[in-house]
Amino acid sequence: MTTRSFVPRGAASFSVAYDGPPRDVYFLLLPKLTLLAFTSALEPLRVANQVAGRELYRWYVMSEEGGPVTCSCGVHITPDSGLTDVPRDALAFVCAGIEPASTASRRATQWIRRQRTFGCRVGGICTGAFSLAQAGLLEGRRFTLHWENQPAFVEKFMDLEPTGALYEIDGPLVTCGGGSAATDMMLDLIERDHGADLATIVADMCLHVRSNLQDRKQKSAFSFALSSRNTHLIAAMHMMNDNLDTPLPIDELSLRVGISRRQLERLFTTHVGSTPAQFYIDLRISRAHALLNETDLGVAEIAAATGFNSTSQMATRFRKRFGMSPRSYRKKWSTVQG
Repeated sequence: MTTRSFVPRGAASFSVAYDGPPRDVYFLLLPKLTLLAFTSALEPLRVANQVAGRELYRWYVMSEEGGPVTCSCGVHITPDSGLTDVPRDALAFVCAGIEPASTASRRATQWIRRQRTFGCRVGGICTGAFSLAQAGLLEGRRFTLHWENQPAFVEKFMDLEPTGALYEIDGPLVTCGGGSAATDMMLDLIERDHGADLATIVADMCLHVRSNLQDRKQKSAFSFALSSRNTHLIAAMHMMNDNLDTPLPIDELSLRVGISRRQLERLFTTHVGSTPAQFYIDLRISRAHALLNETDLGVAEIAAATGFNSTSQMATRFRKRFGMSPRSYRKKWSTVQG
């Protein structure tokens, strides 16, 4: 690895009562990684060193071949090296982003599995959990990944269930949903290493308001997304979201939430601008869209996973929403990416 200083100059300072060696953190960058998630994880380490005026952390960036990696936004990052084994007391993260099922390569999977076998703590940032799952490291563990990619993940790894939390720290496994959740995760690790006061100062330097809740959900509750806080409406939305593969009849849905169908329809029309049935279909089509993008499942399998009786039924709804059939959409997307 390139020799360099990990302690930049800064005006703020904080005395840290620690005289041990710095913790090494390695980031394996996969193609199409999310730049925001990567930098949100890295910068708290830099700030911790800066305010402490000493090396509490060192960080190194890898790619599979050692060459530049292109982020989802098109920015190129030049790593420090290709894949290499890291010290057993280090922390190794897989940083991923869009299309994680195709960018989580066999080589990356083998590398992360080997680091864990040798005793290293491992983690996934944004959609890095795809690599961790392929490496067989998630069974029996709490873990998370970005909410947008969770439907595809669950379809691919049917025995694994992400928590939906901002981040999870479960023994030797560390994961987060990406974005600013990576900062919350790193602040938690900094607090565990060097105390709450340092973590607070680092958060202030990042102008970041900590969630203070490891299990806080990534997506705001529907009650925060809507002008209404009607408990019946929120319950119905959650029930729909939890039953996409086997849709509930609207009559049964209204019965379960404790109001009449007419009352439920009035709530949706007033606060959502659509009927309960249309809202439900939109949720299912959104899930189908995600599965088309994030998995290699066939159209018939996706139709079944989103509660449609046939591929033609799903195609009709999909075409109305996106202007083309699911097969045409996938073909067009493959052509663009190719």
